[in-house]
Amino acid sequence: MNCKKVPSLPLSRQLAYLGVPAGDPELARAQFIAFSTQLPVLYAILLINALALAASHLSVAPLLLTIVTPAVLCVACIVRVTFWLRGARAEITGEEATKRLRATFPLVGVLGVAFTTWSLSLYPYGDDFMKFHVAFYMSITVISCIFCLMHLLSAALLLSFIVIVPFTIFFCSTGHLVFTAIALNFALACCGMMFILLRNYRDFARLVLSRKELAARQAETEKLNQENSRLANLDMLSGLPNRRFFLASLDRTLGAAGAGGTRFALVLIDLDGFKGVNDAYGHASGDRLLAEVGDRLSALASDSVLCARLGGDEFGIILGGNPDQAAIVAFGEMVCRRLRGPYLASTIRADVTGSAGLAAYPDSADSAEQLFERADFALYHAKEYCTGQAVIFTGEHEVMIREAASVERGLRKADLDKEISVVFQPIVDVGNGSTLGFEALARWNSPELGEVGPDRFIAAAERMRGMGRLTPLLLSKTLSAVSSWPENLRISFNLSAQDLASQDTIASICAIITASGVNPARIDLEITETAVMRDFNQARAALATLRALGARISLDDFGTGFSSLSQVHRLKLDKIKIDRSFVADILAGPTSCDLVKTIVGLCRSLDLGCIVEGVETEAQKRRLITLGCRYMQGYLFSRPMPAASVLPYLEGATEKRATA
Repeated sequence: MNCKKVPSLPLSRQLAYLGVPAGDPELARAQFIAFSTQLPVLYAILLINALALAASHLSVAPLLLTIVTPAVLCVACIVRVTFWLRGARAEITGEEATKRLRATFPLVGVLGVAFTTWSLSLYPYGDDFMKFHVAFYMSITVISCIFCLMHLLSAALLLSFIVIVPFTIFFCSTGHLVFTAIALNFALACCGMMFILLRNYRDFARLVLSRKELAARQAETEKLNQENSRLANLDMLSGLPNRRFFLASLDRTLGAAGAGGTRFALVLIDLDGFKGVNDAYGHASGDRLLAEVGDRLSALASDSVLCARLGGDEFGIILGGNPDQAAIVAFGEMVCRRLRGPYLASTIRADVTGSAGLAAYPDSADSAEQLFERADFALYHAKEYCTGQAVIFTGEHEVMIREAASVERGLRKADLDKEISVVFQPIVDVGNGSTLGFEALARWNSPELGEVGPDRFIAAAERMRGMGRLTPLLLSKTLSAVSSWPENLRISFNLSAQDLASQDTIASICAIITASGVNPARIDLEITETAVMRDFNQARAALATLRALGARISLDDFGTGFSSLSQVHRLKLDKIKIDRSFVADILAGPTSCDLVKTIVGLCRSLDLGCIVEGVETEAQKRRLITLGCRYMQGYLFSRPMPAASVLPYLEGATEKRATA
């Protein structure tokens, strides 16, 4: 049998419990509550017995003892019990309970003396039955009162002393054998009764102590549960709530907004350039940066704003308070401003920004899943076209989603070998008019969708994680065409971020190049800054494998991403391609000219080839020549052409140079 040990009380504490304990408000409250339930019984017994005793002596004793004195005592008892019950209804603190119990102690003494004196004063009047009634009244009443005072032990002991001692002395001194026996029996019974009361009170005190300790343990358990719950919902790195808590809060917010007909917004944030910090300075610096981002977002938290870290460098915000469209946009812009660098200023300077995608309920979506999809699409749009800014999901984005979904469905069903083709755009040396090579560009002619631009279907393939299927097919078609070209012509082929992240795709690329018979030294594999910065170390390892095969590496769209000069140097590049966005503004002002001139100078310093994309007019060409550019590509020289047109184009270009 499993017996739980009852906690024992130290002697000093047991002695303290004989009175009203100081410094133990829990015990005092327990005594007060228990005593309050028994006090009406105590006064009822006292009043009824006193009235019965007075009535039995009404014909033989003076009115002072049978009317006046009992009336005064009864009124005092009624006033006392009324006052006590009125105060007992309210919630009482431990200090108040102690004060009221201690005030009861002298009152018990006063009433005990008064009733004892009054009852003994009636003894000389009447016959033996009346005298016996006095003894009976005193004995039965005091026993009842003592039991009613059992939770206020000091008062019970005081009342016992006030009644038993005079009772015993008085009736023993009568010389009447029966009354003497009654007095001695009564004294002995009271001693036994007090022993029982002491034990019961000790058990009562132990019970209160056990309950107090149990409540303390429960409070500690609850505190630990709350702390565990807090930790389970907290991201320890940033100090923000984690994804689990965020999703639960989103469901609650959605339910409340649906029931109340109010609006709120979901904001998804992704840090721009964070991986570059990790790769350049290590994960410890990246962690410190995330912690600093957490501090900046924590300052936004309020009753209507919940900020959380969803994982990696992605954060989320729930904006409540029934905001309108303008307020949502303003909030997103404010968040992006707050997240702009620099970070880690005490050790390094990390110029990181944050792009934000926003979706409003119920305008953009009516479910948590749709809100996430819409906000994520807006975030993707922000990172692609306006890095470091906030974009709110609109009806235009809804059309784009439907179009993207149709492209994805088409890709899943497509016979890519038949529908996908490659066209080629020449890269020209404007110094002598010769063609250095061609860039391979993908085209898709879908039976259902018609001609689909590469910007649409390549992006769709990346979202579907389908580049591992598409890239090897395009490379095979490209190298099949190149195998019939003159040996001096080079070919540029674009790789995506997924290609660099997949060891299987890199191995497949190497196998296709080896099997094609095309000299790897003729192949320029183009990568973008964005693709490299997603995972710099993995990208560098993949490029090292391709360089070991003999291929050259070009950095496409230079100047539009987040790489630093140190990272460009660590990649061991062979060429840099200047993005067409600089060429479009080359005639508008000095800014683009200065940037192009700087990049050309950088390439000379690092002994890198430099190609300018997007040249469309003679004026652009002339300006670029003055800036030191020699190798160009664009519609000015030729639009992309199918493989069958490459050799005729080369012949025509040769004839044109000969007649020039």
